[in-house]
Amino acid sequence: MPVPILLVCGFLGAGKTSVVNHLLAHAEGRRIAAVVNDFGAINIDTELIAGASDGVVSLSNGCICCSLEGDLLRVLAGLLRRDPRPEFIVIETSGVADPADIVRNLMDPVIWREAPLETVLCVVDASAPAASLKDQLLRSQVRAADVVALSKVDLAESGQPVRDAVKALRPGLVVVEAQHGAVPAELLFSPNVDRVPVVREVGRRRPAAERFETLNWMSDRVVSLPAFQTAIGRLASRLARAKGIFEVAGQPGRVVVFQLAGGRATLAPGGVLAPGTPRARVVFVVEVGVLEGEEIGRIMEGCVGGEADLSLGPTPRAVI
Repeated sequence: MPVPILLVCGFLGAGKTSVVNHLLAHAEGRRIAAVVNDFGAINIDTELIAGASDGVVSLSNGCICCSLEGDLLRVLAGLLRRDPRPEFIVIETSGVADPADIVRNLMDPVIWREAPLETVLCVVDASAPAASLKDQLLRSQVRAADVVALSKVDLAESGQPVRDAVKALRPGLVVVEAQHGAVPAELLFSPNVDRVPVVREVGRRRPAAERFETLNWMSDRVVSLPAFQTAIGRLASRLARAKGIFEVAGQPGRVVVFQLAGGRATLAPGGVLAPGTPRARVVFVVEVGVLEGEEIGRIMEGCVGGEADLSLGPTPRAVI
């Protein structure tokens, strides 16, 4: 039996991981394999997936619409060889991926026969200005979608402007609210849902544009929370996205997850750091040329202290 693919796309910080988490947590007996594209060298997204284990495969340090496309096809082939086979495969793209390019890869005849692309879900931040849909990448993501899920509706005064902008971009599109990532599973895993079909075409490959890059910072020292908040405040205006995991100074064993998206920063309780991993890891996503790793390293070094034995500093950048 073929294994249907659900492709989850959306702009940086839209809430794709929350949607994937919800789907895995409410699988209702379905065997679901997840492929997560973390384009930075630090696999933050994979660690945030609930129950990340053998069922979650990470593709890191690149984007599956371009530099990792061969890896994606190999991962899918590996998943299809599993016993028992998954019943569904969910692919979470990076926030800078153009779904049109990924669809082209998934229409490889060998993959399509065994794992047809059934649904493309685009997650859109309802709290963002409607004008954000003028971004060509976001427009391409919406145009490729069968379903659009509006996230962060609780943070929006009204999600209607974004909903209207989405509908204007592609009339007839199914649009649902996805508070905390909750998208009805039957809307995604059932081919019989009444919706406007998307014509999947293999167009010409477009040249890759190096628009964003990732700059990664790590340390083996604990992080001062007030100093960290000050550092992020200095950097925030130049960041498109940031995310990280670190241990808090003065509170042994306390690990927090840091997220910055749409200009809003949040901290949430984290799990236990895996043995052998640095005590602080942060991925910064910026427009190419806006920030240098050395500057991030200088600013972030002011956050660490106590139990100091090694600071790993900024790691090489990845351009996507």
